Amino acid sequence: MAIVLTEAEARVLGSLVEKEATTPDYYPLSLNALMNACNQKSSREPVMNLDEDAVRRALHGLGEKRLAGPVSSADSRVTKYEHRLQEVFNFTRREAAVLCVLLLRGPQTPGELRGRTERIFRFEELSDVQATLQRLTERDPSLVKMLPRQPGTKEARYAHLLSGDVEGWVPGPEQHELGGDGEGSAERIAALEQEVSELRREVAELKNLFSEFRKQFE
Repeated sequence: MAIVLTEAEARVLGSLVEKEATTPDYYPLSLNALMNACNQKSSREPVMNLDEDAVRRALHGLGEKRLAGPVSSADSRVTKYEHRLQEVFNFTRREAAVLCVLLLRGPQTPGELRGRTERIFRFEELSDVQATLQRLTERDPSLVKMLPRQPGTKEARYAHLLSGDVEGWVPGPEQHELGGDGEGSAERIAALEQEVSELRREVAELKNLFSEFRKQFE
């Protein structure tokens, strides 16, 4: 099954998968909540600024691919949306977690994935992440690919293939600033980044949920 997502579709799909795991009481998501999730400044690489029309178009595209759609509910006057990744791929929780973070943050090392998937699925060992990546790579067609290792680095990065083939990875400014092989520093930065992003995410989600709660009584 050939699936090629646009950048916006990948962000919307990843956001739906993430919020199902991290805020299950408020999932499925309204269009406004989904837009806010897509445009988070934490745990998103790159940070995007999708408007409602862009999110609607992405949802339409995902609907045509059977990967997401609206949910019928008599309890809500607001249309809400869910992903249907499981129906298409029958993922395990660990596979869904890895693919979700790759969709939201681009190519990453197994170590980065282990730290960044923790709220969705907790990997006990780095080898568990590597085994999950291997299973996703061995799917037909492959859903994940190991990229050529960058000069001066110890670990290769992995990328999802739901948006087409990926030839390589160009490090952003934060990776260039590490200097040397960067891997040890990258792991420490990833850990600190995780703590900060958790706090920011919790605050942002509380604000969004309060806004959604108020709208139900307007």
